[in-house]
Amino acid sequence: MIDHTHDIALKSWVESANGHPDFPIQNLPLGIFSAGDTPRPGVAIGDLILDLTAAKALFDLVPEGQTLNAFMALGKGPRQALRLRLVEILREGSPHRAVVETCLHKASDCILHLPFHIGDYTDFYVGIHHAQNVGALFRPDNPLLPNYRHLPIGYHGRASSVVASGVDVRRPHGQTKAPDSDTPVFGPSRRLDYELELGVWIGPGNDLGQPVDIYAAADQVAGFCLLNDWSARDIQAWEYQPLGPFLAKNFASTVSSWVITPEALMPFRVAQAAREADDPPPMPYLWSENDQAEGGLNLELEVSLLTAQMRAQGLPPHKLAQSNSRHMYWTVAQMIAHHTVGGCNLRPGDLLGTGTLSGPEAGMHGSLLEASHGGKVPVVLPTGETRTFLQDGDKVILRARGMRDGFASIGFGECRGKVVG
Repeated sequence: MIDHTHDIALKSWVESANGHPDFPIQNLPLGIFSAGDTPRPGVAIGDLILDLTAAKALFDLVPEGQTLNAFMALGKGPRQALRLRLVEILREGSPHRAVVETCLHKASDCILHLPFHIGDYTDFYVGIHHAQNVGALFRPDNPLLPNYRHLPIGYHGRASSVVASGVDVRRPHGQTKAPDSDTPVFGPSRRLDYELELGVWIGPGNDLGQPVDIYAAADQVAGFCLLNDWSARDIQAWEYQPLGPFLAKNFASTVSSWVITPEALMPFRVAQAAREADDPPPMPYLWSENDQAEGGLNLELEVSLLTAQMRAQGLPPHKLAQSNSRHMYWTVAQMIAHHTVGGCNLRPGDLLGTGTLSGPEAGMHGSLLEASHGGKVPVVLPTGETRTFLQDGDKVILRARGMRDGFASIGFGECRGKVVG
């Protein structure tokens, strides 16, 4: 499925797109933007946004309205046709330039919104190194629970509190209980953390009672984003047994605003990481040779921190960790197959999270819980400040980039949020 739209030699008449770190013509992500008026669909191209509503006469079919739900419900055919047409009108030498130029906005003048109305949100736990690191903090002799290698573990999150990049995140309150105390207390979380994740947007969905076969699971994916599933570790430690996280997670989750399509990511498809020899084989409903051969993604992921003091001193964000999406133990197709195997219906605009995607070495931790060894080893910042967990005024910035020799690099844009008291 790699075609002329991925050609590294392909250039756009939009000059800022050529060599752009995130949005060259080989990317063309979809989103919802506004320029002081009604939110509507757009496409990122370099430092500009193409207004699809204004340019719809150039297309057979474009997203309409204030979300991408209806368009993505149509499946991959219309999405792929839109991509081909976008390349045609934005490529260098296009005869449509004069018309399209009137439909462009400076991205810096626009506001980005959530791309979908999110009906449901499910967060998985497929980053095996994160699972091992966190498990080792609480169960040093047995970090991974017995079910981890048998099924993609997940929990149902709160869709109403998913926010777009740039929205402030208010520190949550809840009950916490110190290890040496007999009773809990109520107050603000003191162990607020970020989680470096990929988000998966669902397209067509499936009918209630009709599982999605793993061979068809990839066709359910409308696109990808970055996801910061903020976590109040102290609240979670007290509340999560026996039913899992509740207030520790439901206060906010932040997503990047651009939908990176499966077509744009085709050059960065890779084989799924091989399992260890003594790992149990997945059950048949979770296994596809084709998915194992090309169901992985090779995307560099990073998380940076910008404190209030760093901003006051004019310092840039400090990179805390760099990881990769190859550290997923289960593929996206396996997540979808497992989610629906009991008959659960996914709907257009549903959001799935991968869980924290940490790497196997120091400097690859996707959360402060891991980086600070449970709060025991402070992370030192360029200002001399230290962090075990997030403080008010801290701004967390996630980024992702696909890179491969012979292909143009593409990015996801930023997923950022600032903690406020």
